[in-house]
Amino acid sequence: MRARPIVSAIAATVIFAGAAAAADGAGKDDAIAMVKKATAFIKEQGPDKAYPEISNKAGRFIDRDLYVVVYQLDGKVLAHGSNEKFVGKDMIDAQDVDGKLYVKERVELAGKQTSFWQDYKFVNPVSKKVEPKQMYCEKLDNTAVCAGIYKL
Repeated sequence: MRARPIVSAIAATVIFAGAAAAADGAGKDDAIAMVKKATAFIKEQGPDKAYPEISNKAGRFIDRDLYVVVYQLDGKVLAHGSNEKFVGKDMIDAQDVDGKLYVKERVELAGKQTSFWQDYKFVNPVSKKVEPKQMYCEKLDNTAVCAGIYKL
């Protein structure tokens, strides 16, 4: 009979810890919503106005550790919410810490699918550590509009 309160306390702790962790970082629904918001903004404003706003660290496309990146399907970065230095660069040969050609894979997936999730590792702008990441992307014309979450 004593096990029941202990099990309840453990379950409550696990649930609370999970909720606290989720509150710190963005989740899958947040990434999908952010990509949809960015694609709508690009369609409404056009790339010339939208890309600078997406790349603005103080702009509307940054939420905790969540930010938007737009790639041309040849691997060139058109907008990057975490690091403006990537804008204009050809990232097709970029590799993560495991040697995965994540940009090459991403643009290939965008050429075949209208939306998808992709796993790789990248520096979390909040923790400044390389962490497992899942990127959600939607194809928009000859681009991939993406936002990713860091997995715990």
